[in-house]
Formats: sequence, C-alpha cells, structure tokens
Amino acid sequence: MKTLFGNFLLLLLTGTVPFISCTKDSLITSPDALIGLSEDTLHFDTVFTSAGSVTQSLKIFNLNDQTLRLSKIELMGGGSSPFSINVNGAQGESFSNIDIAANDSIYVFVSVHIDPNQQNMPFIVRDSIHISYNGNDVFVQLDAYGRNAHFLKNVVVSHDSILAGELPFVVLGSLTVQAGVTLAINKGAQIFCHQDAPIIINGTLKVNGEKAPRSQVVFTNDRLDDPYKFFPGSWPGIVFSSSSIGNELNSAIIKNATQALTVYGNGSFSTQLTLNACIISNNSLGGVKAVNSNVFAQNCLITNCGLNNVSLNAGIYNFIYCTVASYSYDLLYHEAPVLLISDTISNSQTAPLFARFTNDIFYGESGLFNDEIELIQNGNSFDAGFDHVLYKAPGLDGSLFQNSIGGADPGFANIDTEHSLFDFHLQPGSICIDAGKSLFVDTDLEGSPRNVGGGPDLGCYEFQ
Repeated sequence: MKTLFGNFLLLLLTGTVPFISCTKDSLITSPDALIGLSEDTLHFDTVFTSAGSVTQSLKIFNLNDQTLRLSKIELMGGGSSPFSINVNGAQGESFSNIDIAANDSIYVFVSVHIDPNQQNMPFIVRDSIHISYNGNDVFVQLDAYGRNAHFLKNVVVSHDSILAGELPFVVLGSLTVQAGVTLAINKGAQIFCHQDAPIIINGTLKVNGEKAPRSQVVFTNDRLDDPYKFFPGSWPGIVFSSSSIGNELNSAIIKNATQALTVYGNGSFSTQLTLNACIISNNSLGGVKAVNSNVFAQNCLITNCGLNNVSLNAGIYNFIYCTVASYSYDLLYHEAPVLLISDTISNSQTAPLFARFTNDIFYGESGLFNDEIELIQNGNSFDAGFDHVLYKAPGLDGSLFQNSIGGADPGFANIDTEHSLFDFHLQPGSICIDAGKSLFVDTDLEGSPRNVGGGPDLGCYEFQ
C-alpha cells in the first residue's frame, strides 16, 4: 500500500496521471447542446438623443452538464450600431471563445446612445446580438425609441424667455430664473428633469397649459424606462424663492418629484402662486409646501405623496374645488395627513395664518393615523375654515367645518392600490355629487361644465 501511494504521488507530481478530468470540466461539442436566455428581446423606452440610456442586462445560461464554449457573441451593427455591449466586464463589438461552466451563466450588458436627427416625434432604432455555439446561431433583438430634445444644462434665465416648440426640454444640473425675469412655458411643452436637477424660480414662472388633451404642460423625471418612469422622488421639484412673484401654473402636471412645489414667501398680501387645473401626484415627500406665502388653487388634483400633500405654514391660502387624497401602494407609503396647516415658519418663529377651503375633498387611507387634516397652532393669529368639504378628520373640532361631510368615503371611480391604478373622478352615487356651494368657477379640471343637474360637486372633477 505504501509503495502504491508513493508511485501515485510521483505520477501526480510529474503530470503523467493516466486519467482525464471529470465530465463537467470537458467541453460539450454536440450541436444538440442547449442554452437559455433570460430575454429574447431587450426594449429601451424613450431615450433622449445625445443623453445615453440606462443599462439593461441579458443572461445566457449553459443548460448542460459540461462546459459550453460560445464561439462568438457579436453586435450585428458593429461600430455603427447605436447599441453597445459588455461581456464579462469587457466593452466591445465582438467576443470569441467564451466558456460557460456547466449549469452556470454569464451576463451581457447592453446600453444605447442615439444621435440627434431632424424628427420631432419619437423614432425607433434596432439591432441584434448574435450568439454562436456548436454550429448553432441564436439572436437577441434590440430596439429603442429615440427622441430629440432641447438640453438645458445649468441654464440661468436672465431675460424674459419662452419655452415652446414640439421638442421636449431636458433639464440637467438646474434651471434657474433670475429675480425680475419671467419664464413662460407654452401649452403642450414637456419638461424632463434629471435626478439632481431642480427648477428654481427667483423671478416669475408662467405656465400656459390648456385643459385639452396634450395641451397641458408636463414636469417629470427624465428616466422613461420601466419601472423608473413611475418612481416618486426621481427629481427635486420646483422651488419658488421669497423674491418670486406673480407665478401662474395653468393646466400643469407635476409628478414623480421629491417635493413637487415649494413656495417661500415674504408675508405679502399679493398672490405669489396661482394653481389652476393642475395635477400634482406621486411625489416622495409632498405636493405643495408653502411657507409664509400667498397661494390660490382651484380645480387641482393633489394626490399620493409620502408626507403632506399640502403643507401650509403661515400666510394666506385659498383652495377651492380641489381633491387632496393619498393611498399607500407598492412604490409609496402614505406617512402623514394629506393636509397640514400651521402658523409656524420655523421652530422659534410664527406668523399669522389665514386659510379657507371650499368645495374640496381631503381624504386618505392606509396610513397610521385617523385624521387626514393636522392643525398646529403656536401663535396668536390662526384662522382656518372649511366650507362645503368632505374630510376625514374625526379628531378635529367640528365647528371648523360648515355644511361639510365628515368621515364618509368620497366614492372615487377606481382605487386599486394593488395594481397602482387611481381614478379620482366621482362614481355614480358618490356623496360628493351636488354637495358643493355655487362659486364663480364654471368648469372643472378637464373643462367640463360645473352645476350639472344640480349644485356643483366637491373636488376637482364634476360628475357628468
């Protein structure tokens, strides 16, 4: 036994052991060998020209009990392709003799960069990845929608200007309007902001959207691929500084921000911000945050924010025909009441608060609190009143609410948190129908007539 072991050790050390390695380490050369693909097509949603895309991945599986050699992985478009690939950490257009261990896999990473052209509408580019092994050829299809755009990188608007045209605008870094300067944005404009790109208004912002379809002005994030195009907190939001005056947002959609609108005032009696027929939704912190300012809002839908949908901290406020509601769903948790009213500017400073709410809805579900309206009074001048509203706030003094409906479900058309579907129109039989007070507003958020079949409805939508 001792001699046999010594002879075996000698053969092993000299590399002359007369046997082959185990089957799993040998190459399979049969054309019947199998591979698996995590995807047979990689699709990139709208990619702005010159901006580059996010990276997607493809996984190639060796489904055999022996090592498989891929003779080639290549990008069919070669160097002229808008796509680029990375295999095993190496960037290139073609790769040869890539071994995949038995029952193992490798990643192929794919990105796309689209050159500008003259088209105003989105266009499509295509290519494919060719995978060759043991005489077999497999193709993975690649396609991407490209879109031309105007890029605004760290732009400071120093004279009265207008954003208009059929191409969208992509904000990188920041967009700042100087004091004393007006920036107008015409109907149908689309503003896409990068993750670190706030819009800062020291002067005046005039958004001239209209209620007709595709005539609204949209502010959102510049990640348009699934699932990122739905993520709250994807860009900082719009900030109005204390020097900002006379701002008007008509038929604007502001979504997927951290704090959609922040208004810092100086205690002026002049209206600093007017919101007319605006939709503000899916923001990780809040919708409208105002501090010692003056804000008027009508026919606005302010929904699904992580903290307060509306936070009013000292100042003068008037909200009519607004729907303010939040629900938790898979991308956002409803963590604070939909409405906060306070006379506090900072921890040690208070200022007078005057706020009126008429024909509004304040409602929410799936939070850890009973009251969807929170009042904080630390000073001597606090005046908040509600007239003809539906509210969920059993803990508040009922004398604050005149001709109002407390605790009832508003009867929204469709709230499906499991599938992230939210339709805040009123369904037939809603308690909000004809429950409002006649005001000077003739149409709702969509331009439909008010006072249909009776008194006006509560909230931003009139039941037709």
